[in-house]
Amino acid sequence: MNKEIQKPIVYVIIPAFNESKSIGKVIDDIPDLVSEIIVVDNASTDNTGAIAKEKGAIVLRENRKGYGYSCLKGINYIKEKALKKDVIVFLDGDYSDFPGEIEMLISPIISSDIDLVIGSRVLGQRQKGSMLFQQIAGNWLATTLIKLFYNAHFTDLGPFRAITWNALELIDMKDKTFGWTVEMQVKAAKLNLKFKEIPVSYRKRIGVSKVSGTIKGTILAGYKILLTIFKNI
Repeated sequence: MNKEIQKPIVYVIIPAFNESKSIGKVIDDIPDLVSEIIVVDNASTDNTGAIAKEKGAIVLRENRKGYGYSCLKGINYIKEKALKKDVIVFLDGDYSDFPGEIEMLISPIISSDIDLVIGSRVLGQRQKGSMLFQQIAGNWLATTLIKLFYNAHFTDLGPFRAITWNALELIDMKDKTFGWTVEMQVKAAKLNLKFKEIPVSYRKRIGVSKVSGTIKGTILAGYKILLTIFKNI
């Protein structure tokens, strides 16, 4: 008798800092195939966490500000129960991504044994003004350097992505702030993991970006991304 193959569990981790106007919309749009939604409230001063909890998400509090700190908090929460084939989706809490595209995002992992899938805003349909000039230019520079130094072709460092638990453990993420997404991609390339990009939709976020929406955030993010690329060579 053939044993039934257990389907991978899908977890979603959402880092969120003062996203009270958008977090409910994000959670509402997440498809039923997701088993657990983990919202990491990253030192918010509004009621982001309370809204997420009302919507049925697991809410964790991380008082150290930083995108990477939030993601690591979510990873730590699931590490005792996740299996190698389970899928972890990272999704922003500002409603710029389309949560309904999660099924499309994870499909290459489920059907084609891919380790990492990046949702590419560059290849997909973008609402006019949804990506600022500094985001577009920074993406181009970073992905060009990744191709040059790691022989890995990406078009985007987009935050909407899916990865198997096994691959996430192998990558052993360390970055606490702005270098999170690029660290995952350069380490995946170094480890010869199977990765793929798929086009995703993108719209103007609700509220102002804490990174690309400020000069300071843009400079710090750019510096950290370049540093991460070069230090992992």
